[in-house]
Amino acid sequence: MALATGEPAQLISSDLIERKIYVIRGQKVMMDADLAALYQVPTKSLNLGVRRNKIRFPDDFMFQLTPEEAEALRFQVETSSSGGHGGRRYLPYAFTQEGVAMLSSILRSDRAIQVNIAIMRTFVKLREILASHQDLAGKIESLERKYSQHDQQIQVIFDAIKELLQPPQPPPPRRRIGFAGSANH
Repeated sequence: MALATGEPAQLISSDLIERKIYVIRGQKVMMDADLAALYQVPTKSLNLGVRRNKIRFPDDFMFQLTPEEAEALRFQVETSSSGGHGGRRYLPYAFTQEGVAMLSSILRSDRAIQVNIAIMRTFVKLREILASHQDLAGKIESLERKYSQHDQQIQVIFDAIKELLQPPQPPPPRRRIGFAGSANH
C-alpha cells in the first residue's frame, strides 16, 4: 500500500489496537503475531528482522514468553494449540511500547510507519486513561475517609466503585470436557 508523504492514514482503529495490548509481567505489551498482522507481514519475517537486529531489542523492549505465559495467553485469546499442524512451534515474543517503536527502524514501509504512529497514540491514550483512573481512585479514597465513618451503606458504594476501577482478571483455564477412560474396553 503506497501512501503519499504527509497523508494521514487511518489504517487501523485504536479500539483494535487496544484489544491487542496485554499486560504480561506487569507491562503493557503487544504480541509478535498481532504486530505482524497489523504490519501485514508474516510473523516469521518480523521475528527474523528482530533477530537480525537483536542489539536494538534489550529485555525491557522485548521478551519471549515462558511456556506458562504462552498457555495462559492462549486460553485468554482462544488461539490454536501449539501442537500438531498449523500451530506455533516456538514461544511468542512480547514487545513493550519501546520495542514497538524500535520496530519502525527495521520495518521501513509506509504502512509500518503509519501503524507505529497509530500504536504509539493508543499507548499514550491508555496511559492517560490509567492516570485519570488513578486520580479518580484518589478522590474516591478521600471521600471514603470523609463519609465512611457516618454511614455503612456509603461504604458498600465505595467498595463497588473500587471494584469497578480494578483491571479485569483473565478467565480461569477451561476444564476439558469428554471421556478420559481407556481406549480398550
